[in-house]
Amino acid sequence: MTAVAQDSSQGSSADGEPEGPPLHVRTAFGVRDSVPRPRPHLPGPAWTCDGVLLRPVSDTVLAAWSAATLEELAAGGVDGIRLARPVRASDGRRVVSGWSACHDVAGEVRPRHDDVVAVSLRLHRATARMSRPRLVDDRDDILARADRAAFGERTVPLDPETGGDLFAELVRRRVATTLPLQLVHGDLFGTVLFEGSGAGEDQTPPAVLDVVPFWRPVEWAAAVVVVDALAWGGADAGIVTRWSHLDQWPQMLLHGLLFRLAVHAQHPACTKESLRGLEHAARVITELL
Repeated sequence: MTAVAQDSSQGSSADGEPEGPPLHVRTAFGVRDSVPRPRPHLPGPAWTCDGVLLRPVSDTVLAAWSAATLEELAAGGVDGIRLARPVRASDGRRVVSGWSACHDVAGEVRPRHDDVVAVSLRLHRATARMSRPRLVDDRDDILARADRAAFGERTVPLDPETGGDLFAELVRRRVATTLPLQLVHGDLFGTVLFEGSGAGEDQTPPAVLDVVPFWRPVEWAAAVVVVDALAWGGADAGIVTRWSHLDQWPQMLLHGLLFRLAVHAQHPACTKESLRGLEHAARVITELL
């Protein structure tokens, strides 16, 4: 799940389902009288209200930054990608009581893993013109700590049983990279929306809902998608070779794998059982090293 969207712990009804946007939130975003309808097959809980998509967020600072960044990207356009254009509240805020809003976009998350890699590359041609956000340096959440650990910039305590041991084994094969750095979205897997099967029945561009910022090589962001697809998306092993034309690809895959292992080994909800997907990804990726 994207780091911008909130999980179901935001609030639940008596039957355990996440609660929809409250009245004062709908009022702030101009859809007071709309009946919220759940939008399934999106990354995290979401409701549509008269063409406005409302989602709870776990990090208000990140969500506000993401909305501002999407506004800037939308102003210039991104070739081949639909952007979920943010909706501001009546007082100009981008987040209200832990909720963000954007214009609703059609589609759902689908296991089109190579297409997500392609989205990553197209999106980052557009973000290349953007400056380094202060948020990258200010963040100290699990993703930020894992990112710095993967690139050898910080030592982070990792649970040996849920990824720490595998991280320590693989980090010995890490080689410093020389690729240029820029603003990238480092959490695209499971968040890109598609319409149709991708088999020619439509030409609707995929949609991006938000941006989770990192200051890393474009190739690394693509590699994280591949790692996630191998670990949790059921992708075939050939995905690692289909993108092997990307610069310093084996090391980018390794850095992406180290990143995900460091996330997993810090997360309190992760277990030895949930590590198995990353162990599979490690077996595939280490054959290239």
